[in-house]
Amino acid sequence: MVMANPSLLLQSIFILFLLPCLSSSCPEYQKQALLQFKSSILAINPSFHTLDSWNSSSSNCCLWDNVTCSSPSNSNSNSTSTSSVVIELHLSYLFAPLMPSNLLAPLFFIRSLRVLDFSYNSIYGQIPALGFGNLSNLVHLDLRWNSINGQIPALGFGNLSNLVYLDLSWNRFNGNIPLQLFQLKYLQHLDLSSNRLSGELPEEIGNLTKLGELDLSDNALSMEIPTGIGNLSNLSSMRLGKNKLTGGVPALMQKLNKLNSLDLEGNMLTGEIPFWLFNFKDLQSLQLGGNNLTWNNNMKIVPKCRLFVLSLRSSGLQGDIPEWISTQTNLCFLDLSMNMIHGPFPQWLAEFSFLSDLFLSHNKLSGSLPTALFRSSPLSILALSHNNFSGELPKNIGDAKSLFILMFNGNNFSGPIPQSISQISRLELLDLSRNRLSGNIFPVFDPQVNMWYADFSSNQFSGEVPTTFPTDIEILALGGNKFSGALPSNLTKLRNLQRLELQDNNISGELPNSLLQISHLQFLNLRNNSLQGSIPKTLSNLQNLQILDLSSNNLRGEIPIEFVNNLTGMIKAPPNPTSQTLDFAVAIAFSSSTIFRTEFAVNELIVNWKKSKQGLSSHNIDMYFLLDLSNNQLSSEIPASLGALKALKMLNLSFNKLFGKIPASLGDLQNVEGLDLSHNKLSGPIPIAFTKLQQLTTLDVSNNKLTGRIPIGGQMNTMADPNFYANNSGLCGFQIHVPCPGDLPPAPKLQEHDNKKEPWILLEAVGIGYPVGFLLTIGIIFLAGYFNPSPPSNSGHRRRHHPHRLIRQRI
Repeated sequence: MVMANPSLLLQSIFILFLLPCLSSSCPEYQKQALLQFKSSILAINPSFHTLDSWNSSSSNCCLWDNVTCSSPSNSNSNSTSTSSVVIELHLSYLFAPLMPSNLLAPLFFIRSLRVLDFSYNSIYGQIPALGFGNLSNLVHLDLRWNSINGQIPALGFGNLSNLVYLDLSWNRFNGNIPLQLFQLKYLQHLDLSSNRLSGELPEEIGNLTKLGELDLSDNALSMEIPTGIGNLSNLSSMRLGKNKLTGGVPALMQKLNKLNSLDLEGNMLTGEIPFWLFNFKDLQSLQLGGNNLTWNNNMKIVPKCRLFVLSLRSSGLQGDIPEWISTQTNLCFLDLSMNMIHGPFPQWLAEFSFLSDLFLSHNKLSGSLPTALFRSSPLSILALSHNNFSGELPKNIGDAKSLFILMFNGNNFSGPIPQSISQISRLELLDLSRNRLSGNIFPVFDPQVNMWYADFSSNQFSGEVPTTFPTDIEILALGGNKFSGALPSNLTKLRNLQRLELQDNNISGELPNSLLQISHLQFLNLRNNSLQGSIPKTLSNLQNLQILDLSSNNLRGEIPIEFVNNLTGMIKAPPNPTSQTLDFAVAIAFSSSTIFRTEFAVNELIVNWKKSKQGLSSHNIDMYFLLDLSNNQLSSEIPASLGALKALKMLNLSFNKLFGKIPASLGDLQNVEGLDLSHNKLSGPIPIAFTKLQQLTTLDVSNNKLTGRIPIGGQMNTMADPNFYANNSGLCGFQIHVPCPGDLPPAPKLQEHDNKKEPWILLEAVGIGYPVGFLLTIGIIFLAGYFNPSPPSNSGHRRRHHPHRLIRQRI
């Protein structure tokens, strides 16, 4: 018996398999459409190489990367034809530059397309209204994670009658959802999340009876959830979170017995949380937090579901953590924050073996933390801030190797920081602020750890300022402790530091020149320490500084002219300031269909703002530019170069020994809202240029030696609190109700007779007036007793003089 050659057999099978592809090719017009699309990208980015296999020398575009063609028998051509047609284009992650939406135009000629995936690219602009309408054979359309704006084209998308899968998420679509989308009867997956859609969710949504996954989250949809949603009997996942939906949870939703995931988080829903939600046997994810829904604390439930995700944030829970949650041993994510839960941390919760993300912040929980909590190997996020927890932190905290967010701020924890915390290699955010932690030995973190935020402020730590942090840390808050000694020179190893807070400590010595090596520094707060010496000129090399607070120290000498020459972060105000935030969101994925974000807020930066301590929210901290040198011993003239810091919103030089005139250049601080020069030895006038400060809301020049008129005009007319000008004996102006020389109107002049009067009128007046005046005089003398025959009185007569009263009208 002759054995077949296996190699020859495999070659034969391969040839038989490849033969149809070799014997067929895509239509020429489709090939040219694809080449035109590629050339349009190359015109923008000549170095684009992702589609190198697309070239004119290749006759068959069916062999190109990212292109799928039909077999000849399945094409729209005659069955005997050897041609194929393009039916699928997988063009995600092209890594091309920003691409205008009109680049898609050539693809609209390939009407045989059934699948078009253009996700995760950089398309911007509006979709041509009729473009997609040509692709009536489309079954799958994926345009997520682009920058497409405008309205969803009603006519174009309404023509896609065969569509099964539509994903337009993470774009910038606005306006209402077109009703035509709810006529696509084969639609099974609809994702319009993370856009700017508004208006109501229409009842017509109930027409999509084949729909299995619906995601409209993170938009601005309003009104009530339509009752028609109860018709979606095949729905397994419904995500309507982060909208503006009102009303209650519709009772007709009880009919959705295939529901696996329900997200109504972050709306304005009202009423009681219905108990029937826990009767869905297949339910694994339930997110109801952040509404005005309330939990019936008297309700006893026995859930039929096995939840992986549960959010009841801000839902009015009171008393202990509900006991029924102990039955949900598969929980990976639990958010019960912002309720009124009290009592100790439950032991059963600490022993949940799958728990990865736990949020119990803003409650009234108390007692110490069980050590079993940190034996949970999946534990990634632990947020217990703003409770009444006390005692020492468990020494085995470092056993939670997967932790990357740990927030214990706002409790009553005491004692030292466990050294084992430095063993958590994934830790990115650590907040232990506002506790009673103490000690002078800090954990030594691995320099290569990815920690970017660490807040130890408002505790009782002592000793030298610690520097044992990862080199890539960006925000380090150590204020409000008892650190002492000089600023360590090895702070410079924290090369990516952007925000350094050391206020309210006992730090002494001089400001080191080495600070300039932290070139990314944007916020430096050294307020209320015991720093001495002069302000180093090298500070001007910190070109990214936006907020510098050196107030309440013992700094002496002058404000160096060089100090402000290079502070470009304070010089150039952004033309259109945006509200950039230091807050961040974490994407949490449990499966391909369960992905959501959880947001975290960075603590406020406390500064002296407009005569009081205020916190600058991390939501818009990049919009603030402050320079505070107050409460020191600085003695020099105010450098005119300070006027170049046009981005400043607040300048405070009060409580120093500054002298000389106020430089007129301070009138160039076009964005300044608060200007405090009080309690110095400044002299001369307040510059007229201050009338140009159109953003000014607070001005204090009290307790100086200023003279002259307070300027009038612009915002200076609103700076009318006399206390802000007090103890300047030479000032005058309407703001302090003190008139300036020259403000008094001239004495009234006697009116001259009109020389043009006719002489005969004057003679007639004299002729009549003389005898009448004579007779009146005689009568007055007689009545006064001058002709009284009785003897004169012994009392002397005094002539009374009645001075003229000058009546002045205030304008």
